[in-house]
Formats: sequence, structure tokens, C-alpha cells
Amino acid sequence: MKPEQFPEALQPDLVPTPSGELFYRCLGCAAEFDIRTLLYTCPECGRVLLIHDRRFDRLKKRSPEHWRRLFDYRRMLTIPALTGIYRYHEFIGPIIPLDAVVYLGEGHTPMVMANAPLQERVGMRFFFKNDGQNPSASFKDRGMASALSYINFLIRSGVLSEVLAVCASTGDTSAAAALYAAYLQPRIKSAVLLPHKKVTPQQLSQPLGSGARVYEIPGVFDDCMKVVEALSEQYDVALLNSKNAWRILGQESYAYEIAQAFEYEMADKVVVVPIGNAGNITAVMSGFLKFHQVGLIDDLPMILGVQSAHADPVYQYYREAETAKRRFVAQSVRPSVAQAAMIGNPVSMPRVIELARHYDETAGRQRVHVVQVTEQAIMDWQLRANRNGHIACTHGGECLAGLAHALAQGVVERQATAVLDATAHALKFVGFQELYFENRFPADYEVQPDPELINAPVYMHPRDLERVPSPGAPLDGQDLERFVQAITSAIAGDLDLKKRS
Repeated sequence: MKPEQFPEALQPDLVPTPSGELFYRCLGCAAEFDIRTLLYTCPECGRVLLIHDRRFDRLKKRSPEHWRRLFDYRRMLTIPALTGIYRYHEFIGPIIPLDAVVYLGEGHTPMVMANAPLQERVGMRFFFKNDGQNPSASFKDRGMASALSYINFLIRSGVLSEVLAVCASTGDTSAAAALYAAYLQPRIKSAVLLPHKKVTPQQLSQPLGSGARVYEIPGVFDDCMKVVEALSEQYDVALLNSKNAWRILGQESYAYEIAQAFEYEMADKVVVVPIGNAGNITAVMSGFLKFHQVGLIDDLPMILGVQSAHADPVYQYYREAETAKRRFVAQSVRPSVAQAAMIGNPVSMPRVIELARHYDETAGRQRVHVVQVTEQAIMDWQLRANRNGHIACTHGGECLAGLAHALAQGVVERQATAVLDATAHALKFVGFQELYFENRFPADYEVQPDPELINAPVYMHPRDLERVPSPGAPLDGQDLERFVQAITSAIAGDLDLKKRS
């Protein structure tokens, strides 16, 4: 539909124009900085930053009902820039003009309700939100659309001319960064750092295919992160990890989409996210808080963060019940099937601490919880999910394992409705499924396959068949007839099929 075909009351607001007054604020010393500078940490104290809008209260001048109708009607617009995460332009990047927005198909991923058998096994109603259906097959595209739209805006404004974008990654970040940078070439080029042999072949192929300069280095993600931090501090490059506060803004769209999908009724909802570098849980909390501030939602949903026992620094921090006694301690991580969450020193931890405190205070009770799950539970629940019609990655399995554990512990109530983050496409992590089915997991993963969950192809070649087809040598006549009948009978016997009467 064209804007002039919409209700008159909405027409002035349907297509947003640049507004607001964004700035960086340090979570350590509260210093504020100009948004037109590429900043990732505070120049004065080194702590991480969040982006704020000095004129945020202008959004409260529109009634909640007006906002809801506006977002619903924007669904019908054919303007590319408003088709993705920038449907929520005023909340994500209000200073960015629409002609600078980069849209590659990200956002508005489907929410798929679990089937009855799986809901019954878990013990409650829940959905998977399939963020693996983003363009590079992971949720990282939300943040990259925001970060690269911002850089594109700076280039178009003459603030920057050419940019080399860099990131450290466990796979998904590099795929997203390389894809969005490739779309904006030649003004933007990308380089990514990966831990050697710690990224799946599927994930490694993505930045290579997008033309990024790919470096593999010894160690784990945390070591890669140290190197790109040094690069961003010493050289003129753009850092695209979640240390970049624009990434957080883009990932807030995940919360906005969930709120809209439930008609903004969030009182009995639980949003389950895996925690790696902690940018995603930060963004989800921030997004719901913004919608709550303007009255779009009346209640804040429970946020349930999940970590593997092999990489659980956030869980360990919140294990201490007394706030004053909590101390964050970075970890040396162990191998995990939740590979993107195998991070022992998440850069967004200060954001988590600040936003979780604010979230609970706003809700008037504890609404942010973190649980720990085993590697065994992650793999078992991932396979169960996919056997019930989902395309959950290992991180989706981590979320489902966390929900089942939280339900058993009484953290989550059975009458609630949960939304689980399947952060990437299952095919990115198919190697772990193969290890499970073939019982080849290295001992340090601590995963033993459940025989009921193992699946393998069955090779059908009846011994009494003398001739079988092969490439370039097909069968015909009686040989083909005997082959078809023999294979048909063998399969029917294996499946215990009954012949038609």
C-alpha cells in the first residue's frame, strides 16, 4: 500500500524522518560523547558505552494505541528501509535517514509454536523464534543492519570516506559482518578474526564467500577479542563486535517483534536467550524497557538467560544472592556445542549488570534470571526439538534445556508462555549432530548419545540382487523391474507396511 492509502491520522507518522538526539554514555564514569564519532569504549575510563536519546520523551507524546496502530500499518508498506528492523525506526536509529538504512532481509523472523507432544514433554506452552532465518542465518544480522546503516550514514554525511570493519567471532558475527560490508563495497571492506579450528566449516565458509579477509589465530574467542580491541584502539578501523553500541540498538528489534506478536501483552511471557558475549540479553532487556517507558507494554516479561556449565561466567556472577557480594570473574572456557556462547569474558557484562538492575527495579520484582545447563542437556533438547518440527541450532537447544530446568526449579510458572531464541540455522552446527549420531564426541564435551535420539541412514541393497544401477549405467527391462521390486519389498519390510487388499 502507498502511504496516502492509509488512515489520515497515521499518514504524518508512517514514514519517519530523522529525529532525536543520540549520544554515547559511559557505564563507568557516566561521561557523554558525540554520536558522530566511532567509539566503542569510554575515552576517559575505558568502560563500555550505551546509546541514549536525549529527546526520548518526545516518543511519549504519541499514545500507546497510536504506536501500536502505526507499527501494525507499517507492515503493509513496501518501502525497503521500513521492511526490516527499522519498522521501529524511532526506537532503534532515529537520526538515520531512510536512504542510509541497509536492508538485506533481516528481522521479523517467524515464531513457531511447539507441537503438542513437545509442549507436553516440557510442561508448558512455548514458541521458537527462528532467527536462523535472517540473511546470514543468525540473529547477528539485526545488529549488523544497525551498525552498518550508521556507518553508511557517516559516509554519506562526509564524516568518513572509507572504512575497514573488523570483528572477532565464533562464526555468526563474522558471517553477518562480512555480508553487510560486502553489500556496501567498495567504501567498506571487512576483516574477521576467528579462533583456529573453533568454528564450524559452514560458518567459516560464509565470510570467505563474502570476500572478507579472514584470519585464524590460536586460542579461543576471548583471545580474538583482545586482538580486535587492540586494532580498534591503535588503528583507524570500525569494530563490529557487540562492544559497538549500535549493535545493541539493532538487536533490540527482537524484543519489539515479540511484543508486537503478542499484541503487546507481556505479563505472563518468558523470553529465553542464550548468553555468550551478553549483547543479546542486553538488547532484549533494553528493548522491553523502552517499550515500557512509552506505555506500549504495561508489564515487563521475565528474561531467562541460559549458559552452559562449560562457559558460565554470568551465571556464576548471579549465583550470589546478595548484590553487594557479587564479583565478576572471567573464565577459561571448556569446549561447548553452544559454540557461539563459549565466551569466558563477555564484553557486555557491565551492560547486563546495569540493565538487569534497572529491569528488576522497574518491574518491582525479580524478572531477570540466569540458569546453567549441561552440554548433555543442550544436545538432547536440540535433537528433541528438531524431531518435533523445529530447526533449532545448539543455542536453541540451550534455550530449551534452560526452560526445562527453570520450570523444574520453579523459576518459571507452567501457566506462562515462553519464547525461545533459536539464534542460528541448525545447518550451521550440523557437525555436532553428526558427532552425536556417530558417538564420536571428544571426552571433554561430556556428551553421551541417547540411543533413542540417534538416527542414521539405512543402506538398502538386497544380497540377491545381481545388478544394481549406478551413475552412467542405468538398468532397464527385467533388471530394472527386479531392482525396484526388491528395494520396495525391503523398505516395506523395514517399515512394517501392510499390503493393500
